[in-house]
Amino acid sequence: MSVSTGPYEPADEIIQIAERFSAEIADRSAEFEEQGFISQDLTDRLAKTGLYRLCNPVDYGGMGQSPVDYAGVTEYLARFDGSTAWVVFIGITSALSVCALPEETAKDLMLSDKEAITAGVFAPMGRAVACEQDGVKGFRVTGQWQWGSGSRNATYISGGGFVTDQSGEVLKLDNGAPDQRSFFMRAENVELMDTWHVSGLKGTGSTDFRVQDLFVAENMTFGALRTDIPDDPIHIFPIFAFLGVGIAAVTLGLARAAIDELLSFAAAKTPQGSSKPLALKPATHKKIAEAEADLRSARLFFYHSIGRVWDKAQTGEYPSVEDRRDIRLSTTHAAQAAVRVIDSMYTLAGGTSVYLKSPLQRHFRDVHVASQHMMVSEATLELIGRLFVGLETNTAQL
Repeated sequence: MSVSTGPYEPADEIIQIAERFSAEIADRSAEFEEQGFISQDLTDRLAKTGLYRLCNPVDYGGMGQSPVDYAGVTEYLARFDGSTAWVVFIGITSALSVCALPEETAKDLMLSDKEAITAGVFAPMGRAVACEQDGVKGFRVTGQWQWGSGSRNATYISGGGFVTDQSGEVLKLDNGAPDQRSFFMRAENVELMDTWHVSGLKGTGSTDFRVQDLFVAENMTFGALRTDIPDDPIHIFPIFAFLGVGIAAVTLGLARAAIDELLSFAAAKTPQGSSKPLALKPATHKKIAEAEADLRSARLFFYHSIGRVWDKAQTGEYPSVEDRRDIRLSTTHAAQAAVRVIDSMYTLAGGTSVYLKSPLQRHFRDVHVASQHMMVSEATLELIGRLFVGLETNTAQL
């Protein structure tokens, strides 16, 4: 079932790219879950379509599409497999972050290999010491990062970290802030660890990864506070909101799939102890209606908040605190609404939903892992609530 989001819709041609893969992704979802990552042949073919560069400006090797397109294609893919959608959105967000590298380096990296896949973790779990190797300035980087989604498919993997002196003390910038950077590393130089043993989103391959004393050239890094990034509309759109959009889009796609799955067998299933099929029970009618209302209203708020800020970005207007507040609120609300919808469908299906052959059990596990992400956590609501009541609030990560 497709439900309109109002005036803000992903472009038809972008959804059509994803449609070409939908049946295969659904058929292979159990394969991805069992092995713990998306098979390379699929990610390589997705890369050939340009989806991983969806939002990169054209002169940075991308398709130049909007955050609405990014949300729409992620949500669509999640209807067939949450893990595949998750890996695609991570690829899109990390490819966009490449644009923060020095311009010549970023364009060379993106244009020299148009099918290179990127992944990475922004969290500053690494430490780096400035050095020089063969006349090239750079850093010796050591660290271990969690939640390396899509890293098993990537050509480049980034990891956040602090620059320190030889004694390990974090160096400060002129404004007193710590020197925090992201370091882009060739995947073959990164050790992928066997840590992704989880309940849901098993196919994302979100394993820990680490490096030890790895040299990373300075031009393959960028500072967390760097301001000289391209001034395209996509870089005016708030970066933390951009990450949250992908997470919420996955959960919304899972919720739509859960409703559709319940409806696919409701007429044929007669619960134990009942004389009526599930589709004829008043309790079913109530829960389906509530789920549709919950999902559709969450989607409208979600796409409206994204589209409104994108409209401003296209005119060069930077988002206000209120704009960023509303996007973060809509993404967190969308994820929580998706949890409610899927929990309801899972319960309504009774014993059917517990079998591994039922997509409902996978949707249930996937959404409960996705909703644990810090970008859609309860802490987001606490931060936003402070703004609504007029309290002084740190909005740096809105």
